[in-house]
Amino acid sequence: MLRSAYRLARGTGIALLLAAAPISSAYAMDSAGIEQRSTSLDPGEYVWNPAGAPEGPIEIVVSIPMQLAYVYRGGQLIGASTVSTGMPGHDTPTGTFTILQKRRTHFSNLYDNAPMPFMQRLTWDGIALHAGQIPGTPASHGCVRLPMAFARTLFGATGLGTRVHIVDASFASAEQALAIGRTMAPDEHAELASNG
Repeated sequence: MLRSAYRLARGTGIALLLAAAPISSAYAMDSAGIEQRSTSLDPGEYVWNPAGAPEGPIEIVVSIPMQLAYVYRGGQLIGASTVSTGMPGHDTPTGTFTILQKRRTHFSNLYDNAPMPFMQRLTWDGIALHAGQIPGTPASHGCVRLPMAFARTLFGATGLGTRVHIVDASFASAEQALAIGRTMAPDEHAELASNG
């Protein structure tokens, strides 16, 4: 009886680990494959293939209405993830930001010391990319929440100065997302940060 309960618990644990794994496959998924797969991601899922573009600067486009982030290297799509942006009354600001600060372990000084793992600061007044719950709807206090494993992966791929475009638009394609993102004006918070 005890062995059966252990096997069930162990099997359930393995199933939970598999459910949290990235959506990808053994073969190298190209940009078109990543884009196609991004249209059917469930909350908390992501797809990642950095081998699709081994060189070039990283850029990120976050779509608030789609609750989706696209990651590009050298202009080529290498990843996509579900996100959770700001809930009503705590809107995520739009614009082009740069990563100002990175911390693997960080706690909010605004919201009850809430954990913000793999935090990548976009503004000095509290907006960041970080790991958190992804319910499939806007649910944060203005930050862009990412699935934990994706937040860890992205944290390793970016650097200070990486550009993040947050837009209030939906896209027909990942190529269109990057084009729209690149037309965004720098956010006033980013300007304040760069001026001192």
